[in-house]
Amino acid sequence: MKSHHFVLALCLLSPLVAVAQHNHNHNDSSSPSNQAAAPYAGMQSRPIKSLSDQDIGELKRGAGWGLALPAELNGMPGPAHLLELKDQIPLSAEQVKIVQTRYDQMRQAAIPVGEQLIAAEAAIEAAFASGRVEEVSLRRLLADAERARTQLRFIHLSQHYKTVAVLQPQQIQKYNVLRGYAADPCKSIPEGHNPEMYRRHMGCN
Repeated sequence: MKSHHFVLALCLLSPLVAVAQHNHNHNDSSSPSNQAAAPYAGMQSRPIKSLSDQDIGELKRGAGWGLALPAELNGMPGPAHLLELKDQIPLSAEQVKIVQTRYDQMRQAAIPVGEQLIAAEAAIEAAFASGRVEEVSLRRLLADAERARTQLRFIHLSQHYKTVAVLQPQQIQKYNVLRGYAADPCKSIPEGHNPEMYRRHMGCN
């Protein structure tokens, strides 16, 4: 009889133990599921929540900030990385001169527009920090930020497509290999090609 009462007590207590365990896991901030539910934790200390310190640094120095990926990943190299790889591609002295000029022009145009984007995002930040946000002013603030972002994308993307005109196909291929976008064509010569001619055409060493 006593064993019957013990089994009955366990059956009654089991759901309560399960609920308590569930609540403990749910409230445990160190659990993986809770961490995954808070991907923005730590960003609340940023002066501008939408921009990291690295983002702001990139914008202030006129760097690409990932804005030219449609060109970069579709075979249109940009001036900055071309200059970094000029000896490995290699670029001629005349090409380096042209690409350097394009790079300088790009940075000269991008830096002030980057500052405009930072200021626009700071204005959005200030509006929400104050707690005073309404539709008309928010649309204006967002339009200011997107105008700056669009102009910045144009500055970077336009220099990519213009730069392609001064490059040879094999140089673009070498650039893509060096940047990790394509396999090295010099490592395997396609069947039916004259090895010497193929290697010369592809700029292989």
